[in-house]
Amino acid sequence: MGYYPDWTSATLPPEKVDFSRYDWMDFAFALPTQDFNLTWDDPNAPALLTRLVSAAHAKDKKVKLSIGGWTGSKYFSSSVATNDSRETFTSNVVSVFEKYSLDGIDIDWEYPGRAGNDGNLFAPQDSSNFLAFLQLLRAKLPPAAHITAATLTTPFIAENGAPSADVSEFAKVLNWITMMNYDVWGAAANPGPNAPFFDACHNSTQPQASAVAGYQQWTDAGFPGEQIVLGIPYYGYRSRSDASRLRTRDDFGDDAQVEFRDLVASGALVKNPNGTSPMFVGGDGFTREWDECSGTPYLVSSAAHQVISYDDPESLGMKAKWVKEMGMMGVNTWDIHGDTDDLILANTVLAAMDRSS
Repeated sequence: MGYYPDWTSATLPPEKVDFSRYDWMDFAFALPTQDFNLTWDDPNAPALLTRLVSAAHAKDKKVKLSIGGWTGSKYFSSSVATNDSRETFTSNVVSVFEKYSLDGIDIDWEYPGRAGNDGNLFAPQDSSNFLAFLQLLRAKLPPAAHITAATLTTPFIAENGAPSADVSEFAKVLNWITMMNYDVWGAAANPGPNAPFFDACHNSTQPQASAVAGYQQWTDAGFPGEQIVLGIPYYGYRSRSDASRLRTRDDFGDDAQVEFRDLVASGALVKNPNGTSPMFVGGDGFTREWDECSGTPYLVSSAAHQVISYDDPESLGMKAKWVKEMGMMGVNTWDIHGDTDDLILANTVLAAMDRSS
């Protein structure tokens, strides 16, 4: 599975997507509006979605429309707050589903019960209202339609402000959730892992944010493991820093995302000349290091005063193998454009899960 953001179309048009590596594609994003309708973050998005659906269906693959996202979640809370708002919002979502011949709807509310991006509306009852909306949406969509949600590694926030202890009712209306195991630490002078696989050193101030912890938290709250998808990043964060290792303490910093493909194109990553693991090593003054605490790589350049936390074939392969071993639904990447032209990351993930293209 993979996300296809509308802003990638200039360099990766729908007709150029290699659907042999993906079963589902999530088109990002449609946005809830103040009057409980949907709008787009790009005026060309509707035509682009039509093209993506056509290209995917021609390859017998499926498309969901992802609603929300980090900057598009402002009006989720008000859209699901009352019976009337839920009815209106659901009807509008169903209309879009039918208009674009979609196969499903992905709700990327960041986040129920907490603010997320600046200016987002939120309320203590968000999670219970969200469930009521999903139940209504499930009733109004065709039985074959899929409904999914992108989530944190912690369960939805309950009215008491803590993660819900029981989310089993959500599993009855959602086909799966995608745990977004990324953006745990962004860019900072004291950088940390973007997407920690685990907390092996037991010293993180965000131990709940690793993939392993997320699986445990959701299953402990009653969500079946076989309905959990691991969200994996095809990008990392570039930090201006003289650090020599990744931190485990929380901090703040300006975003400086960099796609895996750009690390390769810029020469910061080069193919290992020995042809052994790791597949890529540091180039252009960068040295590849491995963070044993999080199970992720990072690049260090003392000359450039930069540290780059990211995922590569080795770390993604470890995660994908674990997903298969745990009996989880699969993986979903943010986003497909971050891969190389020869799809090194997607191919690695498929191989680790014993799947061929």
